[in-house]
Amino acid sequence: MRTRTTTAAATALTAAVALLLTGCGGSDSSDPKDSDKIAGADSGSSKPSASAAGDDIERPEIKLPSDVENVFEGGTTGDPAKDAVLADNERRINSIDEAITVNAKKYPALKFYSKGDALVSAASYIMSFRDENRSFTGRTRYYDREVTFHKDGAASVTYCMDATQTYPKDGTTGKVDRSVKASPSDYVFYNTRLEKNAKGVWQTTTVSSTEAAKRCM
Repeated sequence: MRTRTTTAAATALTAAVALLLTGCGGSDSSDPKDSDKIAGADSGSSKPSASAAGDDIERPEIKLPSDVENVFEGGTTGDPAKDAVLADNERRINSIDEAITVNAKKYPALKFYSKGDALVSAASYIMSFRDENRSFTGRTRYYDREVTFHKDGAASVTYCMDATQTYPKDGTTGKVDRSVKASPSDYVFYNTRLEKNAKGVWQTTTVSSTEAAKRCM
């Protein structure tokens, strides 16, 4: 009921750049204490912002609304290196959904976990929701996740997404349309490339996706 395909229209890309450089959403506030506050997310699910995995990386906090749930199946692999890659892949997914579903001034996690082409495509995807004044609610499942390390030091993460239990939500009224039926396009296969930066964060640099992927059904 939602997909991660992005629009290639010039207006969407222009808006994406604006999102990255200036932030969007949220009302202005003269109180500096409010500048990093995520509006409408106080009752949401909070993702660890610091070194939950035992590292020393200072990470931006990610909060999703209480009606949005991302489920990452498979748990840990037992390989610390692979688990670190999967953890940052999860954080990237959550950072994108935060930017779609939470009204805030800025989304620091978005640029923290994405760069290059992946950052532009993520911003364009986010703006496709904003341009249509829509959001989503519900449960999204991520599964069949696999990590492959490359000789150049980068890593690939492939995984499936099942969005059959998500529903479109009006960005103004908050009304949820539960009449929308699940379809094959709700099953998407992703192939992503990640590179480890100087801070030790695995940033996603490129993303390719296939909707209605039979391997995910």
